[in-house]
Amino acid sequence: MADADVPHRQSLAFLLLYALASAGGAIAYVPFLTIWLPGRMTQLAGAGDVQMLGYVTFFGAIAASAGGIAFGWLSDLTGNRRGWILTGLALTIGLLLVVPLAQDIWTLVATIIAWQLTLNMLLGPLAAWAGDLVPDEQKGLLGGLLAFSPALGGWSGWLVTWPGLVSEEQRLVVIVLLVAAAVLPVLLFGRPRSFPELIAPPDRGIGVRRIRPSGPAVRMWLARLLVQIAEAALFAYLYFWFRSIDPAMHDNEKARLFGMALTIAIPIALASGRWADRNDRPFLPLVVAAAVSSLGMVGMALATGLDAAKASYLVFGIATTVFLSLHSGQTLRILPRSDRRGRDLGIFNLTNTVPSLIMPWLTISLVPGFGFDALFLLLAALSAIAVLLLATMPRLR
Repeated sequence: MADADVPHRQSLAFLLLYALASAGGAIAYVPFLTIWLPGRMTQLAGAGDVQMLGYVTFFGAIAASAGGIAFGWLSDLTGNRRGWILTGLALTIGLLLVVPLAQDIWTLVATIIAWQLTLNMLLGPLAAWAGDLVPDEQKGLLGGLLAFSPALGGWSGWLVTWPGLVSEEQRLVVIVLLVAAAVLPVLLFGRPRSFPELIAPPDRGIGVRRIRPSGPAVRMWLARLLVQIAEAALFAYLYFWFRSIDPAMHDNEKARLFGMALTIAIPIALASGRWADRNDRPFLPLVVAAAVSSLGMVGMALATGLDAAKASYLVFGIATTVFLSLHSGQTLRILPRSDRRGRDLGIFNLTNTVPSLIMPWLTISLVPGFGFDALFLLLAALSAIAVLLLATMPRLR
């Protein structure tokens, strides 16, 4: 039977447009935060650029955390996800175009913090919208499609830095156009099927106020936090680790490895998500991915040559991307309240922002005295704990 004839499934066209819109968020922040912002910091702060970038990272993470919860909750209360997404898109684009006008460092910092809030005005309601419209039978597929987000974010950075294609002055304009092209189609042309049971409020006869996060929700939150700490550490310090293995390794090779991991993860996430849907085993691919991620980090800790280091990183990078993508889809099935889905996803978003506050202290504590090996073994242990949390969830049995 064709997908269009199956009433209990969301249309594939909408799922594809939704995944593209989700990737628009990554396109907005990956090239902006990793390429444009550090260069602008150096121009305005000079020798203090690293310190100021640290301030932006810290306060930006706080703003993103608060914005994700607040705007997700507001979209719950108003019941208008599209309106919040569109407003967040317009403000995000506006601030991206305005930020080059900041002529002193503190104006730039304030603008970035405001931009983090508006970006989460877009992303918070967008994440909750999927919970309103995607049945449990397709959440694995949704998670697989979400693997395109980090890959498209990385590819957009590659595009705007292509020599001779985009000037430095035009980079933000190109990013804005890419973000608009990714997000607007689902708002303008998306015609999702409605599923009243997905947005029905809890039965007030059992007392809405007594509904609390369930065991699976707490386990999913902790598991993602542990894996995200490892991912954040590798994202921040991958350059320095490869330099410690082989000082002659070119920056372009590091970037290609990073992009390769994100790209290879896409078909694996799609296949794993579809398998989870068909076999009604939503969490088993998460267990496998977290276990492989942990093994990849053990390999990185033991690697002494460049080839072994690159192979171990690819194992880690692919498995972690698969885990995070599928986790985003399956999280929607274990949230305790359909009428507070945006708020609860904002709380889950803390697993994306809190690691940026934890990871520097782990690195500072371990790397100077014990090297990257000790850091990677600790991160591998954290991912192993995530495996245990998910492997013992009741739905696996």
